[in-house]
Amino acid sequence: MARRYFGTDGVRGVVGESLTPDLVERLGRAATLWAQAERVFVGRDTRVSGAELEDALVRGIVSAGATAVLGGVLPTPAVALSALDLGVVISASHNPPEYNGVKFFDARGRKLADAQEEEVEALLEARAAGSGVVEHDGGALERYMEYVCAHFGTALDGLRVGVDCANGALWRAGPEVFRRLGAEVVAIGAADRGDLINVGCGATDLGALRRLVGDERLDLGVAFDGDGDRMLAVDERGEVVDGDQIVAVLALDLGVDVVAVTEVTNQGFHALMAERGVRVITTDVGDRYVLEALEREGGVLGGEQSGHLIYLRDHVSGDGLAAALLLCAALRGRRLSEAAAVMPRFAQAKADVRVASKAVPASVRAAVERLNAELRGRGRVLVRPSGTEPVVRVLAEAENQEEARDACASVATLLEEELG
Repeated sequence: MARRYFGTDGVRGVVGESLTPDLVERLGRAATLWAQAERVFVGRDTRVSGAELEDALVRGIVSAGATAVLGGVLPTPAVALSALDLGVVISASHNPPEYNGVKFFDARGRKLADAQEEEVEALLEARAAGSGVVEHDGGALERYMEYVCAHFGTALDGLRVGVDCANGALWRAGPEVFRRLGAEVVAIGAADRGDLINVGCGATDLGALRRLVGDERLDLGVAFDGDGDRMLAVDERGEVVDGDQIVAVLALDLGVDVVAVTEVTNQGFHALMAERGVRVITTDVGDRYVLEALEREGGVLGGEQSGHLIYLRDHVSGDGLAAALLLCAALRGRRLSEAAAVMPRFAQAKADVRVASKAVPASVRAAVERLNAELRGRGRVLVRPSGTEPVVRVLAEAENQEEARDACASVATLLEEELG
């Protein structure tokens, strides 16, 4: 059975349109019944719609007879670490303020697999007349900060760091953890402003952080997304260091023998890992697919170009703050630009084509096959429907930027003609 509501990362949509309190209530009830949960831990990001949707979710949980334990505003990885019989976070991650969503974690703190999400959807019309209760956990954020410091922190005395919290769930914990470890912190996007979550800030827009690092002459900058499970960086020159480069730096520093990445990972990463004898597993886009691959293959490190970074030593999910601390530790006295330069990069060009239907037509597939034949050994073109937005994404890689840009533009134009 195909999933109707779940996408790449939970259920997500514009509040009041595709995501309503009624749907969230039914999701809460269905997931609680599916997990046969007695206690469900709930967190949310800073979005204005979060409190209303939390109320709806709680109605569903208690109607299924469970106790809803509310942790308040928390990053997604804190919810994963705190999951009881079930964990739920109300967030739309990197999406703009008008969006929100619901993500579920099992009792181990793992995101649900596709088949499990199908099972939850099958219970959306289920009725229940339970009488669960609500509890509040006011210490969850402090426990999370202590955990991250203890398991991923190192002494950062003398390091000057810009921290962009995207006005999201890490607005308090992000700067505080760096300060506890001794860093000098200059923070932006560090407010409980859900109306501005991911707006001109955070991992989806690094412009403000790049300017901050340059203006303040900082050693580096790190940026999180709205729910704190992504992290991208900016080096001392203000240049972006993406998820592929960060995973490469960490893979070499941590000495892993296998790493999991997605199909959009830069080909330069693959070349570096092959040179260093590190086996690479490639998955579909989505951090949960990376996580599933790591569990299946016994690996501990993986990630996505977008900044989802997973290190399973002492953790159960991707964590932007933990990844930022690992990156700082991996510098070992080097500048970030020097550390990141170890990975060669193919030129990339990307386009998001807004579409009414995400089914890629045969004409586009044929064009992609032709371009890939022309680029064989020198690059590639990849077309894939987004799992979180009504767009089809185009990625082109080549030895130079002009060739990548031309290939991307030709496919994007054809998509617009066929589906726009």
